[in-house]
This record gives sequence, structure tokens and C-alpha cells, in this order.
Amino acid sequence: MNEVMNSVNNVIMDNFHKTDNILNDVQTIIEVSQKEAYRSVNTILSQRNWLIGYRIAEEELAGEERAEYGAEVIKKLSRELTKRYGKGYTKTNLYSFYRFYKCFPEIFHSVSGKSVFKLSWTHYRILLQVHDETARKWYEKEAYEQTWSVRTLQRNIDSQYYYRMLQSQDKKAVEAEMREKTSSYQNDKLEFIKNPVVVEFLGLTPDASFNETKLESSIITNLQKFLMEMGKGYAFVARQQHIHTEKQDYYIDLVFYNYILKCFVLIDLKTERITHQDVGQMDMYIRMYDELKKAPDDNPTLGIVLCSETDEDIARYSILHGNEQLFASKYKLYLPTEEELREEIETQKAIFYLQQKDAEEAGGEPNA
Repeated sequence: MNEVMNSVNNVIMDNFHKTDNILNDVQTIIEVSQKEAYRSVNTILSQRNWLIGYRIAEEELAGEERAEYGAEVIKKLSRELTKRYGKGYTKTNLYSFYRFYKCFPEIFHSVSGKSVFKLSWTHYRILLQVHDETARKWYEKEAYEQTWSVRTLQRNIDSQYYYRMLQSQDKKAVEAEMREKTSSYQNDKLEFIKNPVVVEFLGLTPDASFNETKLESSIITNLQKFLMEMGKGYAFVARQQHIHTEKQDYYIDLVFYNYILKCFVLIDLKTERITHQDVGQMDMYIRMYDELKKAPDDNPTLGIVLCSETDEDIARYSILHGNEQLFASKYKLYLPTEEELREEIETQKAIFYLQQKDAEEAGGEPNA
């Protein structure tokens, strides 16, 4: 820990060069400090996850039927750790720690030795998607040397960047294209504090303002009140609920439970015209809820995708199974109509834009 903190202190001091512009100097101090704090937390997070993976692997070796025994160990461990420490210790996460150790066994020279973690835990988690060991090592090396952001690394893996570089006769052109398409990812100064894995590790509450535009935030805040005031069986569950998959982190804008319908109701708001991808994403949310949250006597989870642009696609009621038509007819009695939703969204948009205009005229910040 002392080595990490000394390294952090050196980096902060080494990057400070006094100029004649105090604002620029202080901004540099703040930004370097934030990044180094994030790097320090991620180093400790990676150490923790590697050691947990190492310990699970050692326990697995003790079992006679290794595969079955290992799965049972992870299952029991997940249950007990979740009771004690809350989120972050699902079976999926523990299996990721186990794979982390298996894929990077030399990252510690010994269990008590020095660590050589070059990247953040989120980088390593993405690298676990690559099953080709040679490709994985190449991505790790490039991500470190080229200081790729998490989103850049994910995009490069998804686009088969390694294999395209191998096959291309003009590698500079392939690299130039990659840099152009990932430039916005590399310039995101707030990426280091958007990481839900780190937020979860530190026991903090995610700040929804990093995941919503001001317009979305304004509409969602008032839509939540609107639905609760309808008095048709809604119980509020969560706002900006975090769902993690292997490749991405998602946030469901609003989650309710309707005790009349006996089902969860998920709501996602889009500021642009609704797309098939939006509906497909909602179907994924529904599947996850049905698998992870729904009780045996609950009805199928219901998903509503709203777009703030007024057209015939203002709402989509997403039901997975084709044989649920009776349920579909039933839930429409307890949900707001498309017209009600349209009017509420348009009302909140009008209020929002008026607030923006008033604030601009007053020369202050709008209330959102």
C-alpha cells in the first residue's frame, strides 16, 4: 500500500509545473490527483480480485470432483459474501475473479510478492472476454502502452482489431482508423469516475447525473411522481438501477413493482426516436429480471420504452412470450395510456425548456 501511495505522490508532484495561469495550474492538480486516486483504487481492486480468484482455485484443487466442487464453492461463497458485504459478489463476479487468476497467473510473482498490475480491473475484466491467449496478451500490451481507455479497449476487441492488424498490409491505415473512431472515448475526462465497479467497491451510491442528460433527468424525476400519483398499484423499487453484463454496464431509468398485476415494471427513457436496439435492450432487461428478481408466483416482468420525441412510437410494451396475450390485455388496465404518457412527457419538456430560458435570461444555471 505504501508503495502505491508513494507512486501516487510522485506522479502528482512530478506532473505539477507552476505557470502564470493559476486556474490552469489548479485544474491540472485536480485532474492528475483524480486520475491517480482512481488508479490507486483500481490497483487495490485488481489485487483483491486476483487473490480471491487464487483462493478459489486453491480450494477447487482440494475437491475430488473438481468442476462440480468448484461450482459449489462459488455458489456458497457468493451467498455468504453477499450477506456480509452486499453487491459485487455474485457467482458471475466470483467466476470472473477465478478466470482472472487463471488467465494472469504471473501477475503476482508470489502470493506475498510484488504485483505488476498495469491496467485497471475493468480493463482486465474486458480482457477476459478474449480466449485466444496470444491475442489477449497483445491487447493487454497495447492497452497499457497506448493508454487505451476502457471503452477503446472494448471497441477494439469487438471490432477484431488484433486480427485485422495481423491480416492487413497497411497497418498504419488500420491504426489511424482505430484512433479516429475511438478519439471521443480517449478524451472523456470523467470516465474514471463513471466506473460503477469502483463505485460499488467503495460502497458509494452511483450519481445518476453521469448517466442521464439534464432533459432525461427532469422527465424521469417527474415521471416517477406521475406514476406514483396514479394510484394503480405502483411501488417504487429503484432509479438508475445498475445491471452488468460481460461487456457493458446498463442503467434502467425506473423500476416499479405493481402489486395488483404482481409483476415488475421497468421503464427506460430515450431522448431520440425509438429504435429496434432500444426494444432489444429492454428485452434483455426483462430476461435478467425474470431470471434474477421474479418470484415463482410473480407474473412476467413488463418493460416500457419511452421516447421524448412525440410520434406513434411513444411507448413500447415489451412482452417476451407470444402466449402472454391475456396478460397483455390485463396489464393495459393498470398502466397509463400512450396518450397519458405523451401528455406528461410533453408537459415536462415544456417546463424544462422554460426553466432553461429563464435561467439563461437571468444569467444563472438552470434547475434540472
